[in-house]
Amino acid sequence: MLSIAGSIFNALYLIVLGVLTVYGLHRYWEVILYYWTGRKGHLAPPEPREFPDLPPVTIQLPMFNERYVTVRVIETAARMDYPRRLLQIQVLDDSTDDSAEIARSTCQRLREAGHDIQYIHRNNRFGYKAGALENGLATAKGEFIAIFDADFIPPPDMLRGVIHHFTDPAVGCVQTRWEHINRRHSLLTCCQAIFLDGHFVIEHAARNRSGRFINFNGTGGVWRKSAIVSSGGWQHDTLTEDLDLSYRAQLLGWNLVFLPKLICPAELPPEIVAFKRQQHRWTKGSVQTAVKLLPSLLQKPLPLRVKVEAFLHLCSGVVYPMAVLLSLLLFPTFFLGGPGILFPASAVLQGTLLAMFIILTFSAGTFYVVAQRELGESWIRAILRMPMLMAVAMGISLANALAVFEALFRYHSEFIRTPKYGIQCDTPSNAWKSRAAGFRQKINWLPFAEIGLGLYLLLCVIAAVVLQRAVMCIPFLLIFMCGYLYVGILSLYAQCAPRRGKVNDSAFAPAMAG
Repeated sequence: MLSIAGSIFNALYLIVLGVLTVYGLHRYWEVILYYWTGRKGHLAPPEPREFPDLPPVTIQLPMFNERYVTVRVIETAARMDYPRRLLQIQVLDDSTDDSAEIARSTCQRLREAGHDIQYIHRNNRFGYKAGALENGLATAKGEFIAIFDADFIPPPDMLRGVIHHFTDPAVGCVQTRWEHINRRHSLLTCCQAIFLDGHFVIEHAARNRSGRFINFNGTGGVWRKSAIVSSGGWQHDTLTEDLDLSYRAQLLGWNLVFLPKLICPAELPPEIVAFKRQQHRWTKGSVQTAVKLLPSLLQKPLPLRVKVEAFLHLCSGVVYPMAVLLSLLLFPTFFLGGPGILFPASAVLQGTLLAMFIILTFSAGTFYVVAQRELGESWIRAILRMPMLMAVAMGISLANALAVFEALFRYHSEFIRTPKYGIQCDTPSNAWKSRAAGFRQKINWLPFAEIGLGLYLLLCVIAAVVLQRAVMCIPFLLIFMCGYLYVGILSLYAQCAPRRGKVNDSAFAPAMAG
């Protein structure tokens, strides 16, 4: 009976390790592709020709109950260095609280100052963000549409830095690189910044330079209006309308351009629950997009490299269920003899399994450390943060695994926005907590499950030490354990915190100016 159980554990472990190794190798390949394309002179898109006369641009600011950042983002858009006669601002507001009045009065004030600013308020959230963008597109005057989420602070020269890339008639969208105004506020925001830096600095750049598909990230970019319309417009049948539109546009032949040197700062979620909601939405939306578009994409006469990269990109959510299974299987598998129990006499198999495990262990570290090095950050500090980065990634894996299954089984869920707190570069690290009380949700079962997984792994560590079995797993068990406990306990604390409290707006004065 024990041997049967061991065989089952080993077979599952090999499947999980195999899938994760594929994505580990893909991380290495992206780093190699990044450097290889860089050496070939593709470090940045070629300098574009310039428009003899600047074209009209519409800035769209979608928002929903964003009282802490409403004024800041509208005023930032109005300060854009672009001729006023060619610039229209649309505030696409679905708010149901006092944010609506804040936005309306801010628009009125700027309109009186001579800005072409349109306040559009919907009484329902049909289509959520995609619905708001599509609704605004009907009255947009610009040939090009710039989109900024409410927490973004685009630099005044952004439009001038982007617009001339559209002199190439095949360019449908230009995406800038995100920067993070509160990257160093906490360990959690540091980890988030490193995650996103890897995506933008390595992933986006490598794909774009090598002619593979990339995606608009929903904000901090500019679209050609005709590209949106010809690609079917904004659609809301996935939670990642940006990814969906990006792939539909590229399937029609539009090119997307990524500008790594042009940055657009924004606020990272400082609270674990907000971070998990964001990751859940992104993961579920990417799987929904894969289900929607992959069949037709794979049938298109595209280069194999484009199809393979698109498949790995859209299906990357599969790593989360695999990560949860890995955390559950690691100890019992090695306690019962390890994968070699299936083929005990095969030295080749043992070497292969060891190589797979090494690839998996170091791939993420290589990927993110290279990204930090390219940004001029301390690569030594990045290496020291890798265990915590791995722990956070494992800690959110259960929530993201649920997102994958929700997408596959077509479970409907609302578009839950990421709360914004109006953080500035100099905002004290704990100042946002008084505002977070207004975003509390009822307690659910997920934090208890995460804590339960953490306690299970703690028992595995104790058993490994006491019984002196599977001791090579202990470092990984500790990382996984810390991740689940960290995320679970912080989530439970955030959900149990008081829903009401005195809000200290003095630390956020710039966000409330005007």
